[in-house]
This record gives sequence, structure tokens and C-alpha cells, in this order.
Amino acid sequence: MAGKVKWVTDIEKSVLINNFEKRGWIQVTENEDWNFYWMSVQTIRNVFSVETGYRLSDDQIVNHFPNHYELTRKDLMVKNIKRYRKELEKEGSPLAEKDENGKYLYLDFVPITYMLPADYNLFVEEFRKSPCSTWIMKPCGKAQGKGIFLINKLSQIKKWSRDSKTSSFVSQSTKEAYVISLYINNPLLIGGRKFDLRLYVLVSTYRPLRCYMYKLGFCRFCTVKYTPSTSELDNMFVHLTNVAIQKHGDDYNHIHGGKWTVSNLRLYLESTRGREVTSKLFDEIHWVIVQSLKAVAPVMNNDKHCFECYGYDIIIDDKLKPWLIEVNASPSLTSSTANDRILKYNLINDTLNIAVPNGEVPDCKWNKSPPKEALGHYEILYDEELAQGDGADRELRSRPGQPLGPRGSRSRDSGKGILTTWK
Repeated sequence: MAGKVKWVTDIEKSVLINNFEKRGWIQVTENEDWNFYWMSVQTIRNVFSVETGYRLSDDQIVNHFPNHYELTRKDLMVKNIKRYRKELEKEGSPLAEKDENGKYLYLDFVPITYMLPADYNLFVEEFRKSPCSTWIMKPCGKAQGKGIFLINKLSQIKKWSRDSKTSSFVSQSTKEAYVISLYINNPLLIGGRKFDLRLYVLVSTYRPLRCYMYKLGFCRFCTVKYTPSTSELDNMFVHLTNVAIQKHGDDYNHIHGGKWTVSNLRLYLESTRGREVTSKLFDEIHWVIVQSLKAVAPVMNNDKHCFECYGYDIIIDDKLKPWLIEVNASPSLTSSTANDRILKYNLINDTLNIAVPNGEVPDCKWNKSPPKEALGHYEILYDEELAQGDGADRELRSRPGQPLGPRGSRSRDSGKGILTTWK
């Protein structure tokens, strides 16, 4: 198609603008005709709003799905995963198998979580089963570690309730919704410090589901050595890996930004834990991501004008079990170090190559299946059409814990469309 792509963004980040300019695309305002709009989640709400929204034409694409919050709001993500488990259980799917204690064997990848104030009584019941446990409270709609705190006594919840000017848990409408999750108090430590993984996942369509894993993810480390001691529950430099918090710590390193590449993590784990268990861990991480996307696919508005690059936050515990903590709709494009800038520039470059093939004016009717050479640092993580093309979706039988194939991971074929080797 002739003509240059006309772009708009309301996120003034150099890694975005440099990528648009490199392609020779033309900047316009949102009131002019545009083809590509990289927008904030606030703007996407207006674009698809019943009152203020407008109809997108076939040559326009945007970087969020209309109701992305089904995955990226902490409470809705958990709600959708719980619903997905129940549906699989009802179908008698082997995925929903449980152990003798009633725990899911393959779908136990989010910590026990309740919504507050709605699930307060259920939470109290669970808390009393193990009163020495630590829980983490997070506001549902905030990011970058804002409003998060840890508790290990019911009295702390009651104090929080009073401080938020609500006399009881009955009045739910006036109170900001929080999620409270069982805190992973046995995280895998490296150098005595807690860390999490930030992984980038691109979804080009939910029905059929097609998603890509970016190979250049990274680990974010805390600046202070980890201790489960209750005396340090208020010290966020021990517990929260968010760069927005850690950069204010006395020990924050501005050169490497407290970050490690995923490939470095893999090398470290292979040398300390062995290649087979490391491959199994990464296999399980892929599994968790695909299952979370399958959980929201039925409720996601699969608008043909949309794609989305998510920031997945995963914590690994000391038994090398991955836990899904949250998914971000607008992962930070701020660069804290030189390496960070390069990584995020390449991330946007590779994302655009998939979302806007050949840098040409988009056409929403294309099949959204780019050739392998266009993927850059992305790899296909799961392709539902490929899976179903092999007959029954045998990925359902390709569960973590199955016999491992070469190099410690199941062979590609056993997953039917799911990426299982990642170096």
C-alpha cells in the first residue's frame, strides 16, 4: 500500500519517537488522519468509550485491546484465572487435576489472593489457618509499587480500614479496591537479594490466540539483602523490586540499575542448579504466561485494530517454582541505564515490525502472522491455529512436569504451538 504511516503518541518517550522517525513515518496530531497511535491506557479508554469513542478504519491500529484491564488489573486477572480453572474443572480437563490437599497440580501459579473489602471474611478465614503468614496488599489500579504494604496481623488490616476513612468493610463503594495476596516469603535469592523477572509478551490476536515472547527480558533486584524477619516488613527496599522504589535506595547502582539479563540468570541457574531443572523452570514460565492469556481470551474484546505488548512480572521461589505476580499494560519505557535504553529501543523496533509489517500503512484484514525473519528478538510463544491444526489442542496434555525432552525441555512437537525451549 502506498503512502507513509502517519503516527501519533501521547507518551513522549525517545525509544518510541526514534523508532517512528527511523521508519520515515510522519507525525500528525490526534485530530488529523492517523494510521498508528501508541497511546496510554487512559486514552484507549476514550477511544473505545461508548459515549466519546469513534469507529476506527481498516488502516488504523492502536497498542491496547479495549478491555486489556481483564488481564492487567490485579483483581480482574485473579478473577479470570479462578474462573478459567473452574471451567476446566467442570469440563473434566486433566489440566484442572488436584493433589490430595485440593491444590491444582498445573494451575497453581498465582499466590492465594482475595479482593478487599469484598472478600474480607474469606480472607480472615484463610489467615486464621496460618496466623504466622505474611500477606501483601496492593491497590488494584496502581503501578510502580505505589500503595503497597505487607501485613502479618489482622489488626493491621483494621487499622488500614480506619485510616482509609471507612468505618467498616460493609461500605465498599467509597473504598479503593485492594488485592491481598499470600506473600512469597521464600523467594529465590541471588547474592542474598530478592529479584523478579520482567518479561515482555506481545499478543497480536486473542481469538485465535497468537502471542510472542521477547527473549531479552531482565531481572530486577532489591538493593537491600532479603530477610523474612517481621521487623523488616516496612522496608520496601527489601521486599519490592520496582525500579521506581529501588532507585531511591542508598545502594542503588546507576550503572547497571540493579538489573540482570534473563540470559545471565539462565547461565547462573544452569551452573548452580543444573541445565535440566533450569530448562524446566523456563518451560513452566512459558506455561504460566500462556495459561494466563487463555484465561482472559474469552472475555477480551478481540478488536482487529489492536495489539498489545505486556510486561509480565514473575517471581521464582527457592524451589524454582515460578509465580505470576501481575501483568502491566504499559510497561515502563523509561530508560534507567544505557543497556536499558538499547533493550527498550529494540523491544519497540521488534514490536513494530510485527504489528506494522514492512512499516507500511496497516491493513486490519491481514492475517497477523508475520514471517519468522520479521520477529527479531521475539519468538512465537503460542499459536492456537498451529495447535488446533494438529488435531485436538494437545497443548492441554503438555503440562509442566511431563517427561522432559532433549536439553531438559519437552520437544516443540509435544507442546503443539507452545515454545518450550528458550536460550
